[in-house]
Amino acid sequence: MATITYKCPNCGGGLRFDPKLQKFKCDFCLSEFTQEELEKLAPQQAGDQTVSEEEAAYLGQKEKEPSTEGKNEGQTGAVLYTCPSCGATVITDETTAATFCYYCHNPIVLEGKLSGKYLPDRLIPFKYDKKKAEEIFLDYVHHKRFVPKAFFTKDQVEKLSGVYYPFWVYHASVDGQMSAAANRIRTWVTGDMEYTETKVFHVERGGQIDIQNLSRNALQESDKNLINAVMPFRLGEAKPFTIGYLQGFVAQKRDIESEQIAKEMQDRAKRYAEHALERTMEEYSVVTGKQSSFSIESEQYAYMLLPVWLLTYKALDGAKYYFAMNGQTGEIHGRLPVDMVKLSAFAGALGGSLFVIVLALLYFLM
Repeated sequence: MATITYKCPNCGGGLRFDPKLQKFKCDFCLSEFTQEELEKLAPQQAGDQTVSEEEAAYLGQKEKEPSTEGKNEGQTGAVLYTCPSCGATVITDETTAATFCYYCHNPIVLEGKLSGKYLPDRLIPFKYDKKKAEEIFLDYVHHKRFVPKAFFTKDQVEKLSGVYYPFWVYHASVDGQMSAAANRIRTWVTGDMEYTETKVFHVERGGQIDIQNLSRNALQESDKNLINAVMPFRLGEAKPFTIGYLQGFVAQKRDIESEQIAKEMQDRAKRYAEHALERTMEEYSVVTGKQSSFSIESEQYAYMLLPVWLLTYKALDGAKYYFAMNGQTGEIHGRLPVDMVKLSAFAGALGGSLFVIVLALLYFLM
């Protein structure tokens, strides 16, 4: 199958996804299109050729159902780049110039076409463009007076990268049964006497509990603190994946398969179901002797990409620092370097005691 890219219906130029507009935009004639409009235009752009069911799903003509790997074999339009320094493997479209590793800043090399099974089911598009992300980053570091200038030079800021991180999103239907002994206690006062009434019940609960949108990072070696710090994402806003969303961005390739995390996700779903049944017993004063059983009746995995703006910095001593921003909600987090010369000068001006240095450092980290 030929490489698929979205072309502007008005001038034939390439389209890119604009996070600020939440539309695909042509940089030549400035036309703008929604995803839905492009889906309607897809047959005309393909020359009115008949397309297979698989190609239709890829072009965005119909939404794909959540699935495990292997469903999208044969799709093209995405390429792999590999960093020979840190081993990071990223995915992007064929028009994006992926010339350096977003994580360690070393040059990266083209590895080849992306295997179809690694194409996602859904993704959350970026809602903040690079210009806005840079503004937020600079405002953030300028309020941290002890950050070294090397962390936010023009060349460094240009390395701010939009990265889609891979996640598995899990849905399950859980059958749950729970029984317990419960007391309802009532106390009142009449005259000089205090009375206590205790009613004893045998309580049973059961039913089908639908668990939606349990997410799990799909990377073995990812910095979990970096990703977790900018959570949560509004998963309900995810869209069916098309390659156009990757234009100008990169996506980390997953290295965890759904079967590797199956027990973990099932256990999490059962715990949520247990909490759901427990909440129905909150009307009782005391609940004891709970017994329960839970079984997974049905489950689905969706492979999803979540947007993060990321800037990393490697200090002279080899330590790695970063700034991360949720590309959907704007939530930010950073592990920032400290310029010890600035910190010492500041402490010296205030008396130079160790106590003052510690206070200044704590203030910086807040």
